[in-house]
Amino acid sequence: MDTKRLILFVVLSFSILLLWDSWQRSHMLADEALTKQDASIPSSQKIDKADTKTISPDTNFKLETLARIKVITDLYEIEIDSVGGDIRQLLLNNHFTENTQDKFILLDDAQKPLLYVAQTGLIGQNLPTHKSIFTTEKTKYVLEDGQNHLDVKFNFKGQDVEVTKIISFDRGSYQIGVRYEINNLSKTSITPSAYFQLLHDDASNQGSSLMPTFTGGAYYTEADKFKKINFSDMKKSDLSIIALNGWVGIVQHYFASAWILPGDQKREFYTKQVADNIYSSGVVTQLSAIQPGEKKEFSTKLYSGPQINDQLEKAAPGLTHTVDYGWLTFIASPLFLVLSWIYKLVGNWGGAIILLTVLIKILFYPLSAASYKSMGQLRELTPRLQSMKEKFGDDKVKFQQAMLELYRTEKINPMGGCLPILIQIPVFIALYWVLMGAVELRHAPFILWITDLSVKDPFYVLPIIMGISMIVQTKLNPTPTDPMQAKLMMIMPVVFSIFFFFFPAGLVLYWVINNVLSILQQWLINRSIHAAALAKKGNATHK
Repeated sequence: MDTKRLILFVVLSFSILLLWDSWQRSHMLADEALTKQDASIPSSQKIDKADTKTISPDTNFKLETLARIKVITDLYEIEIDSVGGDIRQLLLNNHFTENTQDKFILLDDAQKPLLYVAQTGLIGQNLPTHKSIFTTEKTKYVLEDGQNHLDVKFNFKGQDVEVTKIISFDRGSYQIGVRYEINNLSKTSITPSAYFQLLHDDASNQGSSLMPTFTGGAYYTEADKFKKINFSDMKKSDLSIIALNGWVGIVQHYFASAWILPGDQKREFYTKQVADNIYSSGVVTQLSAIQPGEKKEFSTKLYSGPQINDQLEKAAPGLTHTVDYGWLTFIASPLFLVLSWIYKLVGNWGGAIILLTVLIKILFYPLSAASYKSMGQLRELTPRLQSMKEKFGDDKVKFQQAMLELYRTEKINPMGGCLPILIQIPVFIALYWVLMGAVELRHAPFILWITDLSVKDPFYVLPIIMGISMIVQTKLNPTPTDPMQAKLMMIMPVVFSIFFFFFPAGLVLYWVINNVLSILQQWLINRSIHAAALAKKGNATHK
């Protein structure tokens, strides 16, 4: 039975780490079925996939650059190139690079190693692509105090066509509007297509070896729901999905960018390899015909910023899935809502984590009490089991028989504490993922030396406390009769504490509070069981 308890301890301890790693590595990759076109759309209406190939840069990939137009808003500091009107650099004013006060660079064309740019263009004779040159009236645009909307206009004049590309910003929003106004000056009608894509390298923002994170393509449709595509699969084959709704983009830990087309506009989502280590994830759509002398416009939007739940919900259906909680989303999402509600009350994310942990502990009190009662009863039997082990020596069969008989006599189920623990595991794993994925915890201070709950404790105070709490828990549990197992049980807390030295402080805080509450509950139950055992012995003596 001691061996089973040891195995259970190891399995439960490792489950969090292994499932976290599994979640990060399981990218819900697009398979063969995803590359099939939607049969519900008549073939005569399908977007010509050959069009998307015309927008791919050649094998000698190079981003051309001319004038840079700077845009400053309450949320962004942006550089847009006059070549294509590409967004070449995007800094987030309210988010910072880890351990610095430098604004977080979400998009950039520096290739050190990050290459991450937003491109758009039109497909059709003499229409501007992302390689065409635009002009602007100014080189700097600022969203002034008291101003809620800002338009930045890029103008293109070609043979028999005039195009204005308008990039717009709204105060307090991470949605960037992109609108094309196309004026057909020719004597024939034109039927253009528009494409919107994100380029990204395959090396940056991949996390650490201990805590890898996903960076890659993603798309959402009402039919397929949320899908992620890593860069290695983009290299193997191009993706092509025909849909009437949804979005496509790039996701990474804490941040996302997505092209969101309006309404039920027919569209094709695609991915492709652009160069040796550069990939595109985008969407192409066919616009309505523009007659000679006619002017038409088409609008879409780009979400580019942190994965803040409220902002994601406003931007597009399904965009909240970019905060990926894996297969336990149905548990994790409500947990985050409760955590956010508590934060609004206390005004501190660390305090919210503590109160949520206490709330969950109270909710599962009956289950955990049953588990701790079982362990407490086994703990009372430890001296008798040790005596039996010494009595039977190497005869393991007789020892096992005597041990089972003792369990029957004392009416103890040695596995009685397992089921309550197993029932709680999904909830605690879901909370683990919530704390790991919530951008709200990024740069969120707790108390004193902990100024950022999303990074490790700089002085390792919380991991040390957690290690001590695990040792205390081990002392409260039944001691294995095998000396080697007993030593392992004492070593394991130290081993796991080393892992937590590198975990975000918010996660370690959650485990510390959970352990402290578990210790208190186990101690109270052990004391109650011990008192009952003493009373039983006293009654037996008097008889």
